[in-house]
Amino acid sequence: MAHPSDLLPLLHSQRSGFSLARPFYADASVHQADLETIWYRSWIFAASAAELPRAGSYVTLQLGRYPLVIVRGSDGAVRAFHNSCRHRGSRICSKPSGQAAKLVCPYHQWTYETDGRLLWARDMGPEFEPARHGLKPVACEIAAGMVFLCLAADPPDFSEVKAAADRYAAPHRLDELKVAHRSSILEKANWKLVMENNRECYHCAGSHPALCRTFNDDPDLVGSDDSLSSPAGAAHVARCEAAGLPSRYLIGGDAQWRLVRIPFVGEAVSYTMDGRAAAPRIPGVPFDNAGSLLFFHYPNTWNHFLSDHVLNFRMLPVSPTETEVTTTWLVHKDAVEGRDYDLARLTEVWTATNDEDRRVVEENQIGVSSPAYEPGPYSVRQESGVIQFVDWYVRTMTAGLAGPSAMAAE
Repeated sequence: MAHPSDLLPLLHSQRSGFSLARPFYADASVHQADLETIWYRSWIFAASAAELPRAGSYVTLQLGRYPLVIVRGSDGAVRAFHNSCRHRGSRICSKPSGQAAKLVCPYHQWTYETDGRLLWARDMGPEFEPARHGLKPVACEIAAGMVFLCLAADPPDFSEVKAAADRYAAPHRLDELKVAHRSSILEKANWKLVMENNRECYHCAGSHPALCRTFNDDPDLVGSDDSLSSPAGAAHVARCEAAGLPSRYLIGGDAQWRLVRIPFVGEAVSYTMDGRAAAPRIPGVPFDNAGSLLFFHYPNTWNHFLSDHVLNFRMLPVSPTETEVTTTWLVHKDAVEGRDYDLARLTEVWTATNDEDRRVVEENQIGVSSPAYEPGPYSVRQESGVIQFVDWYVRTMTAGLAGPSAMAAE
């Protein structure tokens, strides 16, 4: 990890309203500091709860140096563990997802219950105590149907964001949804460039022709400011709130997360090429044109809750200049592919948009890696969301590096 005495001066010299200095986007020691200070201490979106539909369903992910596994137990509870056998450390679950009655290490077949207890270990002798060798747990919470993990030994309080996200997303009946499709792409860019690109629509008109058919790129709707500053946004919020849909702009956690419901363009009701619904309306949402409930949570997720489907986005840092972006499309559990929805139609807009964003941030990475690059000013009107994110990043890193130097994760 970069020594605080090296990185803190760089953070202190950061000008609000300007992009970050080149080391923040390309330097390996800064990337390691990001992992230690933010990714291993914050709540991280890991998977949609719908990816764990029954007892024994599991999902794996790699967060920095840590292989992790999330599993639904026989009691219905979702738990997370370090995906490392307590015998000699082998990774237990290697597939991205699967179904297993028990978690069995492929190396020597040590067998664990889905609640992490060690059930069986061959020939370990009479003094061996299985109870002392269960899987190491990871803090796990569910908010808005999304599983969040935290590696810290003493995780930050999650109750505020959980309460808000659950309330706003409740009409979308997350416990009644299923996975229609999931895709992952590797973007050759630093994770902060990926998030910065997501937090503005300054680039949308020139980069996202399919998305802009339905997504309103008015900066008063999609920036960091309250959407009530837009007449269309204010009217939409009022209409939705009157129908029982929580919609008014809400921000919390030192600006780490935000919720707001925004309207589509014109009469559109979904992210489709023609603006019409892609799947049957989710019970609980009172009308088709409910717009999109946006839920951001730094450092790694942005989400869209629509009347007909839900989109969860997860990004994970792979290296200083590589980021994995995973998109999950959720529809009502009773919707039948080929009868109630067409998968290509459901996914085409964001499949195209994700690839367009990949190209944008990869070109951005090439440019900021140049020795000639120097931080430039953001547009206060168009990039207020980027300013908000970068300011949050600088505050969080500064506070983390100025505090105890010991890593919080175990």
